[in-house]
Amino acid sequence: MSYIEQFFIIALVHLLAVASPGPDFAIILKQSIRYDRRTAVITSFGIASGILLHVSYSLVGIGLLIASDERLFTALKYIAAGYFCYIAWHGLRAAKPTNESENILILSNTQQGEQSLLFSAPNNLDYPSTKKAFLTGFLINGLNVKATLFFVSLFSVIIAPETPFLIKFSYGLYMAIATAAWFIFLSYLLTHYRVRYFLQLKGYLLDRVMGGVLLVLAIQLVLSDLH
Repeated sequence: MSYIEQFFIIALVHLLAVASPGPDFAIILKQSIRYDRRTAVITSFGIASGILLHVSYSLVGIGLLIASDERLFTALKYIAAGYFCYIAWHGLRAAKPTNESENILILSNTQQGEQSLLFSAPNNLDYPSTKKAFLTGFLINGLNVKATLFFVSLFSVIIAPETPFLIKFSYGLYMAIATAAWFIFLSYLLTHYRVRYFLQLKGYLLDRVMGGVLLVLAIQLVLSDLH
């Protein structure tokens, strides 16, 4: 199989994986609903950096070691489940806005004769720092053991062992960039003023749903250790 064929297969498989609803999507939705576009975009870069982590240990063989060592793999699953539960707890506790007029401000654009919506978060909302937003994305992806299995399978099945290191690294770099682009796109989409208008009103429900999704994923990780 040529390198071009390998790349297109990897790109297709990665696209299907990254577009599937999971913890990465849940955290971007949560950040977009609760905070703002900047926070969601920074979290997206954190997720992409998590991809580079998976790529790095897959390239040096540590990923295969993790997947083959039952005790180490189980420990990572419990750590990931604990972190998912932590994020889920905050999502499930999302409260309904007490005063919608405090969160939504309608201004008219006199030059174009159109109206746009500007949003201001409640004064008591504690926005995460750049570091915290980045680490949230990095940990949600880096601790995801399903991603570990995905990349181990990708680098051991689709990519031929004789493929040069630089070619393998370029595949991994592409997946990190593509992941960042996808979640940045979602961040912009979810914080578009029309979408944001709906999310400001009903986003707390989606926040709770995504919290429930992360809780289910955590339970699945724990139960998978019992079989």
